[in-house]
Amino acid sequence: MATKSRTNGNRKNVPASRSDWVSGARLRTLPLAVAPVAIGSGAASLVDRFDPVLALLCLVVSLSLQIAVNYSNDYSDGIRGTDEFRVGPPRLTGSGKAEPKRVLAVAGAFFVLAAIAGVSVILITGYWWLTAIGIAAVIAAWFYTGGKRPYGYSGLGELFVFIFFGLVATVGTTFVQAGVINVESWFGGVGAGLIACAVLMVNNIRDIATDTKAGKKTLAVRMGRRASIVAFCALLLVPFALAAVLAMLYPLVWLVQFGLLVALPACVIAGTAKTPGEYVLSLKLASFVGLLFGAGLTVGFFF
Repeated sequence: MATKSRTNGNRKNVPASRSDWVSGARLRTLPLAVAPVAIGSGAASLVDRFDPVLALLCLVVSLSLQIAVNYSNDYSDGIRGTDEFRVGPPRLTGSGKAEPKRVLAVAGAFFVLAAIAGVSVILITGYWWLTAIGIAAVIAAWFYTGGKRPYGYSGLGELFVFIFFGLVATVGTTFVQAGVINVESWFGGVGAGLIACAVLMVNNIRDIATDTKAGKKTLAVRMGRRASIVAFCALLLVPFALAAVLAMLYPLVWLVQFGLLVALPACVIAGTAKTPGEYVLSLKLASFVGLLFGAGLTVGFFF
């Protein structure tokens, strides 16, 4: 485990600008929050139960949780000292540009926004048991890097990302609108979850050396670079096979296959990368694949 953060010790404190705060939200990860809600809404339309109000509320929940977890990761890694070895873009807490308590407050604000939207869904649908799932999602978001024993430091990050930003987000969106869960939402949820895992995997491949120094045993650290790259490519490409199956019933889903024009270069770049910047490019492409996958399935389901 890394030593306590030195964010305010050896760095010159320059107040965070508006662009720094926007960067802290990690906008490139937001397609991973949009895609499952879009897919789930499309799946609901297949049984003529698409509800734009509930879909919008689900989107607010998903986006708010994604942004909240990004800021909470910034806070937790920063105070723990993990970011001392970071090679990626500087973070708010780790760079000393923002007080940890301010970063935590922003994370908390987005958690509250997610809770408000979630409670609104519950009030509209009457599904009070969804409260338990909402609480579980918030707990999972916080303890990814927060708490004394964050599961993200033990190689379990991809598992929880698959569950909450894949299955729960997609299937949950379908259920609150349609009152049922169909096969299409499961296929879409698995695909969206695998792509989200791929994005996390390539991010952690980039950080293998620094995470090892910081005592952060991500799945990439445990597997090693070569095996992790193979896993990344598999996670990114398997969803296209799932989409091909769905396209047999919904022809426009074939549009998803255009995403291979982005996914294959992402795999090649990750496999040949020598610098952190190249991994960042692969990460951005993988995130874009998530958006294309979501858009393709959504169009196929709606039309």
